Amino acid sequence: MPNTPSRRSALAVALSLATTAFLTAHVPLHAQERKPLKVGVSVGNGEQIFEVVKKVAARDGLPIEVIVFNDYQLPNAALAAGDLDANAFQHQPFLDNQNKARGFDLVPVGLTVTAPLGFYSRKIKNLEALPDGATVGIQNDPSNGNRSLLLLQEAKLITLKPDAVKNNTATPLDVVSNPKKLKLIALDAAQLPRSLDDLTIASINNDYAEKAGLSLEKDAVLKESPKSPYANLIAVRRADKDKPWAKRLVQAYQSPEVKSFIETKFNGSLVPAF
Repeated sequence: MPNTPSRRSALAVALSLATTAFLTAHVPLHAQERKPLKVGVSVGNGEQIFEVVKKVAARDGLPIEVIVFNDYQLPNAALAAGDLDANAFQHQPFLDNQNKARGFDLVPVGLTVTAPLGFYSRKIKNLEALPDGATVGIQNDPSNGNRSLLLLQEAKLITLKPDAVKNNTATPLDVVSNPKKLKLIALDAAQLPRSLDDLTIASINNDYAEKAGLSLEKDAVLKESPKSPYANLIAVRRADKDKPWAKRLVQAYQSPEVKSFIETKFNGSLVPAF
């Protein structure tokens, strides 16, 4: 058959469709599905680590947009509402409490770091100097508040009800022995560094401590072991947990480059949990 204009047009269309199909087949899955992956992180070390994660993920064709939060209550709400694709700022007990209390259906897909919790002070240099009747700030959210009380019990400053310890549900109401008559004051986690001048000691999460210029190794008067069970994680909506991009995000975080950065940059104040 002659190569007529109409036939040339049909061939051009066919070639165009074939080229499009080839290119689409070779574009990373996430790039086909959506814009850059939106990941919520906490201010401070979380955003520092994700600058490295972004570079590793970019090599795999996975673009990431990092959204930084100053409040622990917001990243899960944003993820549940669909404003984020994933977040990386919390440990499993915190996620469990948020799912239960706020009706979220968020699940972990991979571990990130363990951030040992510390108590800090601007009034005393060591725990032996803690006076009777001292004011002690702890977090007002159930998981971190429980964590702080357990650390105080490990230091033999208080004794908690056994059931509360067993179930990880301790609150100041579960204190059964308090020989120093410590005054336990529950505040929002983000407010504790700002309240340090008004408290004798305060439990401050690692990211907020770093933002306030506090070092776990140099400034904490009491701190968790690096082998703490409170490993942070990457969370997604349940419907997304088996998506290819979720697996690739975890692989980028758990890469040798990110592990080396954490170990070199934070010198024990953050420990890789993978």
